[in-house]
Amino acid sequence: MLPPPDLHDLLIRNVVDYAIYMLDPEGRVVSWNPGAERIKGYAANEIIGEHFSRFYTEEERTAGVPEAALKQAVETGRFTAEAWRVRKDGSRFWALVVIDPIRRDGKLIGFAKITRDMTEQHNAQLAALESERKFRLLVQGVTDYALYMLDPEGVVTNWNTGASRIKGYHESEVIGRNFSMFYTDEDRAAGVPQQALERAAREGHSELEGWRVRKDGTQFWANAVIDAIRDEEGQLIGFAKITRDLTERRRTQAELEKSREQLAQSQKMEAIGHLTGEIAHDFNNMLTGISGSLELMKTRLAQGRFNDFERYIAAAQGAASRAAALTHRLLTFARRQPLEPKAINANKLIGGMEDMVRRTGGPNVQIETALAVGLWTTLCDPNQLENALLNLCINARDAMPDGGRITIETANNWLDERAARERDMEPGQYVAISVTDTGTGMSPEVRARAFDPFYTTKPMGQGTGLGLSMVYGFARQSAGQVRIYSEVGQGTTVCIYLPRHRGEAEDEVVEPRLEKAPKAGAGETVLVVDDEPSVRMLVADVLDELGYSAIEAADGISGLNVLRSDVRIDLLITDVGLPGGVNGRQMADAAREKRPGLKVLFITGYAENAAIGNGYLEPGMHVLTKPFAMDRLAARIRSIIAG
Repeated sequence: MLPPPDLHDLLIRNVVDYAIYMLDPEGRVVSWNPGAERIKGYAANEIIGEHFSRFYTEEERTAGVPEAALKQAVETGRFTAEAWRVRKDGSRFWALVVIDPIRRDGKLIGFAKITRDMTEQHNAQLAALESERKFRLLVQGVTDYALYMLDPEGVVTNWNTGASRIKGYHESEVIGRNFSMFYTDEDRAAGVPQQALERAAREGHSELEGWRVRKDGTQFWANAVIDAIRDEEGQLIGFAKITRDLTERRRTQAELEKSREQLAQSQKMEAIGHLTGEIAHDFNNMLTGISGSLELMKTRLAQGRFNDFERYIAAAQGAASRAAALTHRLLTFARRQPLEPKAINANKLIGGMEDMVRRTGGPNVQIETALAVGLWTTLCDPNQLENALLNLCINARDAMPDGGRITIETANNWLDERAARERDMEPGQYVAISVTDTGTGMSPEVRARAFDPFYTTKPMGQGTGLGLSMVYGFARQSAGQVRIYSEVGQGTTVCIYLPRHRGEAEDEVVEPRLEKAPKAGAGETVLVVDDEPSVRMLVADVLDELGYSAIEAADGISGLNVLRSDVRIDLLITDVGLPGGVNGRQMADAAREKRPGLKVLFITGYAENAAIGNGYLEPGMHVLTKPFAMDRLAARIRSIIAG
C-alpha cells in the first residue's frame, strides 16, 4: 500500500542524493526534486516543461538514445543504464539511470525517472582497472622471474612471460593444472609441493630452494616463494608464487667452493713446507732411537745378556710412537677432505700439538701456554683448529726474525651486547683462543687487509697470503669470529672466538692391552693381504696370540684367489695400495660378490679418507691407519668379528 500522496511527495522532496522527477509521455519534465537540482544544476522553474534529452550528451542525442530509452521502458517495463550525463554548466558526470513507465487504466500517462551521480565510484573503478592493467603489463614484462597464481588447491590460474621463459610452458599448457607438475618425481613422492602450500597457508609464507623440472625434462635450481592470499574476511582464496632460476649462481658457488678448497690445500702445503726441515731432523732422531735400540738388543742377545732388553724396547717403542703421532698429524693436516666438527676441549688439543708448535718456532723462539682452568667445551673441526693455530704460530715466528716469545692462551668469554657488537658477533658465551707474539706488529693499513686472500707482507716466494684468510674462514664457518690486536713494534695478538658447546668433550677410546684382548672362537680364520712382509708377519703373530688361524697373501690377485675359494674367512685384513693391478678396495668389493657381508679391515699408511677413495664405506668395512699399536689392532679385530 502506497503512503498518502502528501507524505509521498514530502519523501521525494527530501531526497538529495538522487535526482527524482517525472516526465510526460513525450519526455517533458513535469516535476523536479531537490536531489535533481543538486545533481543536474537546474532549478525547477528552469527545467519543468523542457525535454529530458537536454541531460544527454550531444553524441547520444544525435544517436536518438533518449527516445530509445523511453521506448525500451514502455516495451519492457523498465530502462536501466550507466552513461555520461550533462549538467547545466556543461560538465559531465557518470550517471546510473532508471526510467519506469507510469500507467493509469492501462494507458501510458508518463514516466518516473531516477538518476544517481556515480562519478566518484566510476573514477575509482577506472583507476582500479588501470592499476590492474598496469600491474598485468608489469607482471607480463618480468622475464627473470616466474610469476603466477594458484587457487587454494594449487591449480595454476594465471601465468606470466617469465614463467614461460623459465619453465618452458605456454600458459595454455599449464592453466588448470596443479603446480606440482614442476617438481621432481622424488619431491612429489615426498609430498614437498603440498607441504609448501600447507606451510604458506599456515604461516602466510613459504620459501624453498631445490631442483625443478622444465617442460623439456631438464632440471634447474630454483628459489621458490609462495605467499597466501586471503580476502577481507580472512578466507584463503589462493596463492601467489614466484620462482627464480638460480642454476648459474649455484654453479658459480660450487666453483667458488672448489677454488676455496684448492686454496686451503695450497695453504696447507705451504705450512708443511715450513715444517719440512724440522720434521726431517726429528724423524732422523726417532729412527736412530729405533734402529739403535734394535741393534743393541741384537748384540746383547748374541752375548746372552738380557738385563737391558726392557730399556731398549721402551726406547724403541717411544721413538716409534712419536714418529707415528707426527705422521698422523701431517696426514690429517694435509688431506683434502672436509672433516666433521666434534665437541673438544681446546686445552687438550693445544697440549697434543705443543711439540709440533715448538718445532715450528725453531730454537730462537720460546713457546709458552696459558691455559684456562675449567675451559668450556666448543664444537668445531679439531683438525681445522690445529691448522689455524699452526698457521698463527708460523706467522708469529716470521714476525720475530731475531727470536722472541709466542704465547698460546685460552679463556672463557661472556660477551654482552656492547662487546659482541664491537667484535661483529652475536652476544653469548665463547671460548677464546689467542696467539700472541713479541714481534714487529702491524700498521693500521696492514691490519685492515690482513684477512684478505693473497695479501701478504712477506717477500716473493715466502708466503701465499692465505694463512690468515683461512683462519678467518674457519672461525666464521664455526659460527665464531677472529680479531687482530696489534701495534707496530709492540707485537700482535690474534684471537679466535668459538661458541661454547654445552655437551661434554669427546674422549679418545682407550684400547685394551694385547694380553687382555678377547680370544678367538674355534676355527675363526683371518686373511691378511699386504705387500710388506714385516707387516704381514706382525699381523699374523697378533692373530696367533689371539687364537686365530691366519692366511697370508702378498698382492690383490693372490688374496682374491683365496677369497674365491671355499676356505672359511671370518675377516679380511688388507692394505689399500697393493701391487699386481688389484688394490685392496677392488679386491674387497670383488670378494663380496661371492661372500656377501664379508667383514673387512683396511690398514693403510694414507690418511683415512684418502684410503677409501670415494669417501664411502659399505657396512662391515672399517679403516685403521698405519702405524698402529698391536693392542689396538687386536681390539679392532675382535670387535669387528664379534659384530
